[in-house]
Amino acid sequence: MTTTGAQARRQIITEHVLQHGTASGAELAELTGVSLMTVHRDLDELARRGVLRRFRGGVSALPSTVFESNLDYRLGVNGAEKEAIARTASELVEPGMSVMLDDSTTALALAALLADQAPLTVVTNARRVVDVFAGHEEIRLISLGGEYSRTHDSFLGVPCLEAVEALSVDMVLVSTSAMDARMTYHQEQDVVLVKRAMLASGTRKVLLMDRTKLARTALHRLAPLEDFDHLVVDAGVDGELLAALGERTDVRVAPAV
Repeated sequence: MTTTGAQARRQIITEHVLQHGTASGAELAELTGVSLMTVHRDLDELARRGVLRRFRGGVSALPSTVFESNLDYRLGVNGAEKEAIARTASELVEPGMSVMLDDSTTALALAALLADQAPLTVVTNARRVVDVFAGHEEIRLISLGGEYSRTHDSFLGVPCLEAVEALSVDMVLVSTSAMDARMTYHQEQDVVLVKRAMLASGTRKVLLMDRTKLARTALHRLAPLEDFDHLVVDAGVDGELLAALGERTDVRVAPAV
C-alpha cells in the first residue's frame, strides 16, 4: 500500500480505538481489510509516535491530553478543512507585514501559502514552519527558541515566552484545541502560556478553527473570543453557532472543499 494509503489506514485505526477505548489486532485487520501482520506494523508505528498504547493482544487509547496534542495525530485530521481555512486566512496577510504563527497544524498549512505573499517577516516556534521558509530570500525568518517538545515538534517553556514577549508583530495567527461561543481553551498549560504571549504581541489576532474544535472545552482557558479580530472556520460549522460567534468577532467561513 502507498504511504498515503498507510496514513489513511492508521487514521482509521486511531479513530476506531479512540471511539471504543481498546481494540484487538484481529478486529482492526477486519476493519481495514489488510493482513494482521500489516495491522501490527501500523500499531507499532502508532505506538512509536505516542498516539496509541500497545498491550498484549491489542491496543488502547492514550489519554486525550496526549493524543489531541500529538502532531502526527493532528496532521491526519481534517486536512482538507484546514487547507481551506488556511487559504481564507492567507487573504488577511499582505506583503511587508510581520506575522507570528504558532505550532498548530492549521498554521503549518497556512505557512505553505505565505511564501507567495513575500516579502514578509515570519516569527514562529514551530520547527516545521521554519522548514517551510528556510532559504526563502524574501522571508525574514525569526525562530523562537525554548525547550523542544517532541509531541508538538516545537519550542515551548520560559525561553520561548521571553522571546515572544520581546517582539511586536502586525498579525498573530493561531489555533487551539477547543472553543465554545465565548471562550477558547487548550488542555496543556505550557502551550496556553506561549499562545497567550503570542496574542499579546500582535496588533491583529486571528483564530483558525475547524469544526471539530468547536462547541468543546478543555482544561485551561486561553482567551475570550472577543480578544480575536478575526475567526476563520470551515464551511461545516452549524449556522446557529456561526451566528453566536459572529456576535463576538468577525467570522470568515472558508469555502467548502
